[in-house]
Amino acid sequence: MASGSKKVIVAALIGNGLVAITKFIASSITGSSAMFSEAIHSVVDSGNQVLLLYGLKQSKKPASEEYPFGHGKEVYFWSFVVAILIFAVGAGISIYEGVHHILHPAPITNPIVNYIVLTLAIIFEGGCWWVAMKEFKKVKGELGYLEAVHKGKDPSLFVVFFEDSAAILGLLIALLSVFLGQVTGNPYFDGIASVLIGIILATTAIWLAYETKSLLIGESARGHIVRGIRQLASGESGVAYINEVVTMQMGPEFILANLSIDFDNDLQATDIERIIVRIDQTIKLTYPNVKRVFIEAKSRVDAIASQVQPVNLEE
Repeated sequence: MASGSKKVIVAALIGNGLVAITKFIASSITGSSAMFSEAIHSVVDSGNQVLLLYGLKQSKKPASEEYPFGHGKEVYFWSFVVAILIFAVGAGISIYEGVHHILHPAPITNPIVNYIVLTLAIIFEGGCWWVAMKEFKKVKGELGYLEAVHKGKDPSLFVVFFEDSAAILGLLIALLSVFLGQVTGNPYFDGIASVLIGIILATTAIWLAYETKSLLIGESARGHIVRGIRQLASGESGVAYINEVVTMQMGPEFILANLSIDFDNDLQATDIERIIVRIDQTIKLTYPNVKRVFIEAKSRVDAIASQVQPVNLEE
């Protein structure tokens, strides 16, 4: 999963870097507001990919005394920062430029340059989008795209995918604005397109920030994993009842699992220790992403008395 994420990010970084240069050149030649907004968008995207790569690198740092569970959540933090940057820089500048050109419209010169650059940009962005889509499909399985984002645990992958999707939509709007401006002679289309691009970026950013926030705060592992852990533990001899299974996603490939178990009353301490070891090993072998397992011995009566809340295991 991590290697797939890195491949997607690197491909997007190279594509956006080249596209940004050509867009700035075209914007300076034609004076197009929409083209300038698209250039800023590509710069922001390039910076975002650098931050995501940094987040992936930091998340691989080993656990330490200060960070006993490692640095897996680094990728969640930097993905959230990326969403904020898309909103603040990409959307903000695009809307500002669009409003400015609506209030002070100016005709676009050399529209053929815009056509060439935007067409090339769509091709390059389309290539990056295709790479991201293939990797995203591997992860999402049978889930729908929006559902896969909501339940996904690797935000660096879906951030790039939907960032590229927003980029292609923005390019199509910019291309349409150049065409309408040339056909009608109306200079307002350029500014309107820039505002629309800003709105698309803002909407994408707010949605990505919302989805990343839950991972950053501490989201549970996917429901089928929680159910599987409960079933594995329940199948061990000597286990009378599973009071609770609580998990937390500490990173895209790191799950922390906590179990509260009521053991048979006739068991000795050494028997319980052996059962705990078997449960720990079985869970980790079945679900390699479960790196740490903590098991608490508690009677069912005590668990009910302490008001342990039932866990929603629905996908």
